[in-house]
Amino acid sequence: MQAACSNCGTQHVLKDADLGAHPKVKFRCSRCNSTTVVDTHRHPDTTIAISPLPSFARGNGSGTQSSLIMQDPTAVLPRAKNVVLTIISGPGTGAAHTLKKPRVVVGRDGADIALQDPEISRHHCVVEVREDYVNLRDLDSTNGTFFEKERVRAAMLGQGAEFRIGETTLRLTFEPK
Repeated sequence: MQAACSNCGTQHVLKDADLGAHPKVKFRCSRCNSTTVVDTHRHPDTTIAISPLPSFARGNGSGTQSSLIMQDPTAVLPRAKNVVLTIISGPGTGAAHTLKKPRVVVGRDGADIALQDPEISRHHCVVEVREDYVNLRDLDSTNGTFFEKERVRAAMLGQGAEFRIGETTLRLTFEPK
């Protein structure tokens, strides 16, 4: 079984023989020395962490693919609600960003939502609004995107969902206009 450290995201391979019939397993990260607890029995609706693909396995072999950040005509803002990303921890805590378009890139300089966190990539992730939920996709960032303490390539977020990029944790809310 493959598991990621909940603190730094380092991938670890846990031996199936060591897991046995235990529903949860605790391990210590070899990189940052923090402890992570892993649920060994997956539920059908659980978010599954997918490791980022190495550059040689990507379609064009380069870093961020421009096709990942192009506009998508199926993304749409809800008519009766504002979609807000609020920084709840990290640099810029308390800042709220109301989305003005249905697809935004979150990152540092040059992103639609520019955050002052040195641990995030220039184009770190993309947020696509689909009326009452949001698709979150990592844009092959160096330090990864984390949802529910797991490094993810993509996740579907609902009201109140939180995700972390670098040292910044953001909360998604749908608020009445």
